[in-house]
Amino acid sequence: MKLFDTAIVGGGIAGYTAALTAKNLLLDYVWFGEEGFGDKLRFSEHVTNFPAVSGNGAEFASLLQAQMQHEKVILTRKRIDGVYRTGETYTLSSAGELYLSRTVILATGVEAGGTIRGEREFLGKGVSYCAVCDGALYRGKTVAAVLSSPAFEEEAEYLAKFAGNVFAIVRYPADGLQAENITILRKRPIAVEGDDRVRRLVLEDGAIETDGVFFLKNSVPPDALAFGLETEEGHVKVDRMLKTNLPGLFAAGDITGRPYQYAKAAGEGCVAAHSVRAFLRENIKK
Repeated sequence: MKLFDTAIVGGGIAGYTAALTAKNLLLDYVWFGEEGFGDKLRFSEHVTNFPAVSGNGAEFASLLQAQMQHEKVILTRKRIDGVYRTGETYTLSSAGELYLSRTVILATGVEAGGTIRGEREFLGKGVSYCAVCDGALYRGKTVAAVLSSPAFEEEAEYLAKFAGNVFAIVRYPADGLQAENITILRKRPIAVEGDDRVRRLVLEDGAIETDGVFFLKNSVPPDALAFGLETEEGHVKVDRMLKTNLPGLFAAGDITGRPYQYAKAAGEGCVAAHSVRAFLRENIKK
């Protein structure tokens, strides 16, 4: 398995800038994320806080895309569902596929809706963020899938292949869900409850009994993504060089806290890549 110098997780401006800088620093990188630099940017009505940019988010994304192609920055379109330190390296998983890297830059942003009561407490006890990873564990059982957008309907359909019943909790029309054993509920989730494991998902007007709850969203809580990562009020704790408490793991962008600004994200992406090079020179003699 190939060993990269750094693995960059997150397709927004922080992740892109980290990848661009890593390439210019001649680091062997792999950059994971979705195309388009994130919904936050693409659907912004007007960008007012980034130097030399005057226009809406779609126009800004178009400029970034042109630069990305010109500089030959490569994006790997995969969603990372786990980051694990194994000895002196990190293993990253994506729906069963594994990648090895000496260092990691987390630039996954923050989820606008945050987490609900019980979500973090029952992680690994019936709460999951990856249908492909854990769906087979619920063969013939009842599960709830909380979808943040239509982009995750494919994962809900995947769950339906194993589970006996799937409750899809959505806040949009969800026209793409077709499996016969999926029940669509357009309600707001309030809390996850149970004893030693998940037993129910509380909604705004009642509760449903369930064996598991899948939260399918763009940004997984960082300490759920990387075991042992130190956070504070939902953000990753970093120093001025964007080092976390885990050696060789750095963080950049909205994930490190406010202000949630494009200029901050770009700057931190650049700093994180330079910190990676310094770490490699000190520890790997690269």
